[in-house]
Amino acid sequence: MRHIATAIQNRDGRSLQRIYAAAEQPGQQVTKQDAEIFNELLRQLKGTFPAMMAQIKDQAELNELRRQWVLAFAENGITSIAQVNAGMRIARQQETPFLPSPGQFVAWCREGEASKYGLPDADELYAMVMDYSARRGLYDGPEHFSWQSNECWLMVPALYSQMRSGNLTASELRQKCVKELRNMTRRLDAGEKISAPVAQLPVLACPLSNEKGLDKIAELRRKHGMQGKS
Repeated sequence: MRHIATAIQNRDGRSLQRIYAAAEQPGQQVTKQDAEIFNELLRQLKGTFPAMMAQIKDQAELNELRRQWVLAFAENGITSIAQVNAGMRIARQQETPFLPSPGQFVAWCREGEASKYGLPDADELYAMVMDYSARRGLYDGPEHFSWQSNECWLMVPALYSQMRSGNLTASELRQKCVKELRNMTRRLDAGEKISAPVAQLPVLACPLSNEKGLDKIAELRRKHGMQGKS
C-alpha cells in the first residue's frame, strides 16, 4: 500500500492546504488526488485505532469528522506531511483503540516535530520552567544553570520571564510552552545553530536625584524645542 508520504512526495503540504480551503469553503473543488491523500491518512488512523468506525454511524458523520480534522490542521498550522507523519508515529504508540480528538493528534504532530531535534515535549518543558523557578537563586545567572541543551537554555528563562511578567496560570504557561517549542522547531528547521550559554552583562542603573531629574527634563525640552507649561 502506498504510504501517505509517498503519495505527495514532491508536493508536501500544498495538497493539504487545498483541502483546508475546501473545508472552509464547501463550494471549492478538491481534486481526486488530494482526496486520496487525506483518505490515506484516514486509512492509517483506522488501522491504528480499530474502534474508530464504531464511533461513526453513517457517511454524514464521516464527512463531518473529516471536515473537523482538516480544519483543526489548518487552524494549528499543520501544513506538511512531515508533521502528519510525526503525529502518526506517536499515534501508533498509543494503547487505546479509540480515535483521539483532532486537538490531541495536532499535539502529537507538534511533539513529534520537536522530538526529532531532541527537544522536550510541552510537559517536560513546563517542568523545566518550574525547576528553574525553584532553583535559579542558587546560581549566579542562567548561563550557570544545568541545561539539557542549548535550546533549553534559551527557552526556559524566556518562559520564566513571561510567567513572572504576565502572572501566568499553569494552563497559560503550558500554552506558552507549546508555542515556544513550535518557534524553536521552526528555527531549527531553518538551519539555525543555537549557541551555548553565555554570560549576560549586567545593566547598571544610576538613579538621579529629584533635582537632577528635573534638570534633565528641562535639558531635553530645550534640545527638542519643547516649551514647558507656564
